[in-house]
Amino acid sequence: MSFHADKQTISDLNLTGKFKQDSIFNVFNKVHTKGGEQLLEQMFKEPLTDHLQINERSALFAYFLKKQLAFPFDSKAFDEAINYLDVQVSANAVIAGAGHLFKFIQAKVIKDEQYQLLKAGFETAASMLIACRSFFAGFDLQDCPFAPQIEKVNRTFKHATWAELEREMTGSDISPLNFGKYDHLLRSGMKVQITEVISIIYELDVCLAVASVANANNFSFAKAVPAKDDLLRVSGLKHPSLKKAVGNEVLLEKARNVIFLTGANMAGKSTLMKSLGIAVYLAHMGFPVAAQVMDFSVKEGLFSSINTPDDLKLGYSHFYAEVMRVKTVAREVAAGRNLLVIFDELFKGTNVKDAYDATLAVSEAYAQYTNCFFVISTHIIEVGDKLKTTCDNVQFKYLPTVVENNIPRYTYRLNDGITNDRQGMMIIENEGILDLLQKAGPGSASLSRTE
Repeated sequence: MSFHADKQTISDLNLTGKFKQDSIFNVFNKVHTKGGEQLLEQMFKEPLTDHLQINERSALFAYFLKKQLAFPFDSKAFDEAINYLDVQVSANAVIAGAGHLFKFIQAKVIKDEQYQLLKAGFETAASMLIACRSFFAGFDLQDCPFAPQIEKVNRTFKHATWAELEREMTGSDISPLNFGKYDHLLRSGMKVQITEVISIIYELDVCLAVASVANANNFSFAKAVPAKDDLLRVSGLKHPSLKKAVGNEVLLEKARNVIFLTGANMAGKSTLMKSLGIAVYLAHMGFPVAAQVMDFSVKEGLFSSINTPDDLKLGYSHFYAEVMRVKTVAREVAAGRNLLVIFDELFKGTNVKDAYDATLAVSEAYAQYTNCFFVISTHIIEVGDKLKTTCDNVQFKYLPTVVENNIPRYTYRLNDGITNDRQGMMIIENEGILDLLQKAGPGSASLSRTE
């Protein structure tokens, strides 16, 4: 069973999409091969739910971070080699050899280029595989989590034929007879083994890419613990796409499984919630996270409601779309699933009284499910005041605003408590919107349109 995050959550957190430059996928997409990119995409689609598997993958990435290795192949040459190896040839060595001889004769008689093109592809592929043989043979397998893959590659290249091919490639121009022999070996005789080696190279490509991203951004590896431990502890939590972000600490556990978050607009609530969701998702992949330290018990999934759109096709207003989102999550929570749930400003699409009643009722109901973790933000601070009297498992946190010379400044540093910061009118006045409208007046606008 894989970790579950639905389409809206993936979109809210901007997790996937190689054509979206600001996606989390593209933060890690530093691979050198098409196969490596496909493997990376698969990992993003299938986070893990076994704490041992997660820690094993993290240890693998951490190993390559420590080794500081560069990808050992030229990307363009590697792609050319793969294109050559992917072409099907006859399993019969005699028939394949006769075909090479025919192309060789054509090249001599009518200056046909097929033979030289085929030979160039062979030489590129052979050179790549010989370099691969040398690269993997140089590994110290002691305390190496990639040892099983390396040993598999080394067994493939152990055959005496590879030493013969290496001597052939370093000598004079290969004869048509030997060319036919080795071409058949690469594309038919050892196709299964070579395909397996290529898959391991793709895995290596991803490991080196993830390690390089961790090194460049000072990311760390989270430690996964069993689900029964009910723990999510993060220090120095940041958004992985922000270079100068402020780190925060978050602690969720069974006895305190709800964070009630307040703060003014622009104080950083949405960014903090996205940062937490992204960290949890990446941690379940075994990937490095934008934090100093992270320990977490595995969850079954992650649900968020940050950018809930209306749905014109279904005739949903923004408020009704919010209600349906809460219902979707409620169904999963009530089914006993072990989840992290993130709600940014519940019920902002309705009036203040309904929003207060609904936010309070839903928050109290969710808080009963102590197997799940919840982060709920709102501008309706009165809900927090009431929750203090009804729920003893809710943490109250806020992101403050500091006003200096009538200008708001944001620390982005999470504090304990509830804030009543409201700087909306201050920002509107500072931007001079009302002055602009009052100075112009209706008559001026009318005049400007008729001129």
